[in-house]
Parts: sequence; structure tokens; C-alpha cells
Amino acid sequence: MSDPRILSDIDIPELPNHYKGKVRENYDLPDGRRIIIATDRLSAFDIILTSIPFKGQVLTQTARYWFEQTADICPNHVLSYPDPNVVIGQRLDILPVEIVVRGYLAGTTSTSILTKYRKGERQMYGITLPDGLRDNEKLPQPIITPTSKAFDGGHDEPLSGEEILAQGLLTAEQWETVSRYALALFARGQARAAEHGLILADTKYEFGTDKDGRILLADEIHTPDSSRYWIASSYADSFARGLRPASFDKDFIRAWVTERCDPYKDPIPEIPAELVEQASNVYIQAFEQITGTRFVPDLAGETVADRVRANLKPYFVSA
Repeated sequence: MSDPRILSDIDIPELPNHYKGKVRENYDLPDGRRIIIATDRLSAFDIILTSIPFKGQVLTQTARYWFEQTADICPNHVLSYPDPNVVIGQRLDILPVEIVVRGYLAGTTSTSILTKYRKGERQMYGITLPDGLRDNEKLPQPIITPTSKAFDGGHDEPLSGEEILAQGLLTAEQWETVSRYALALFARGQARAAEHGLILADTKYEFGTDKDGRILLADEIHTPDSSRYWIASSYADSFARGLRPASFDKDFIRAWVTERCDPYKDPIPEIPAELVEQASNVYIQAFEQITGTRFVPDLAGETVADRVRANLKPYFVSA
């Protein structure tokens, strides 16, 4: 029997133009607004690993905090929040490049700079890294490591700025704008994280254009899904001992998987219940430390899906 407080899936036929993402369900309204429902699905290695209680609410509310904290830097897509798991935003044409900003030599995925660095690569993403860097070492300055945006469920591929322009993925003006926005957002994120005892090691941003061609920040920002957070007090000792710093993200689940299989080739072992519970606690603790506010789960409705559906009734399209 499924847990009523876990939103693994939701389908609302009264809402039009459904698009199912890895962790979000999207509906496009006729007036140009988009309804984005954050489920509790956990995605890594381009697949769904499991579902984590309250993850969708944590992500939506963490992103809300950051959208509000960075609105002076970059315009974003947010219009309203009718439910703790839901944001209503402007529908954007998402740019086909995911902007990843990294402040440390870290990561576990195939596109991470640490994975590539360990293989002996020093030139990547149009950037040359020096020899002699250690795992999780702070970079001289944050760098942008863009990847292709795999809309069809394929794998994201590394890109350089030159390749982005040569392939016509972005115009020179768009590339300059998103790069400037991304570095400014990351600087704000690192500064605010440091105030709360955290290190924002890296993160990803998605941008889109509105009907007037303006570039807006979309999707999410500085959440435990899109970012790597470390506990600042753990960093020095962990780095000295060659260990991964204590984290406020899903990286420990990725690490658990990679210790047991090649997630890009092998079947993924079932994630143990205790690891799922630990992940839920980590997401909640992350929200509380990042925002400085207490997490209050919304327990309205018999299930999360019932509550979301009830709160979205005003947006139903009559047949």
C-alpha cells in the first residue's frame, strides 16, 4: 500500500496540455501560464530512483525562498503558489542549455568536473584546470560548465561557450546574459548559504525566454535537487582527510548507488527504506537551515494528490 503522504505521481485530466518531467508534472493553460507540480520523485543519473516523503513541498518552498531572495538579480517565471507543491509560472521557451556553476572540484555524475579530472582530463567545458587539484578542493573562482538540455530523456552532454555559439544553441547576447545572471545568482547563493553555516559547492540553472524574448530564470533555484550543499563546519576536516564533506543534498544517495553498480549501465538496486527516511530528513533539515524557518508539512486532504487537486480546481478547464 502506497504512503498517502508521498506524491509519486499525479494526473489531473481537467488540466490541459500535460507534460511529464522527471520530477514535475506540468500543465499549460490557454492564457500562457504554466502549472508546475513538484512530486516526491528522486531523479539521478537521468532516471527515477525512488520517492522521498515531503520532497516536493521542500523543493517548491526552498525555491520560493531563493526566487524571492534573488529577484533583484534576475527576473524569474513565478506568478503564484496555490499549493505547497505547486507554482504557477509564465510559460517560457526553455533555452536548450543548462547552466551549471561550480565552485569546487566535486561531483559523482559523468559530466561532473571531478569525474573528468580523475580520468586525467584537464581541458573541459572550454576551461583548462591546473594539475594537482584534490577532490572537493575550492576552485580559484567559480566556473560555468554548461551542458546540452536533453528534452527527450537523453543524457546531457558537456558544452563549451564556443560550441554553444557555433551550434546556434544561444545567441552571443543570450550566452552573455545567462552567464552573467548565473555567476551573480551563484555569488548570492554562496553568500547566503555561508550565513547559515553551509557551502553552496555547485548548482544548475535553467533559463527561458518569454513572448517578448526576455530571459527569465525558470524551474528551480538553489534547492537540494539542483545544488550541492555541504555543512561548512565539516569541510576543513573532511578535505584534509580526503573525504566528501557532510552534505545537504541527494549526493549521498547517488554515492550509495555508484558504490553498488554502474548506474548508466546496470539495473539500480532498490533504495532501502531507511535511506529513503534519511533522505526525507535531510531535505527537511536542508530547508530549515537554508531558509532559517521551520518546515511545516501540509497534511490537508486524505492524500497529497487530493490536496493538490483541490487547490488547483480554480484552474480546471471545463469540457
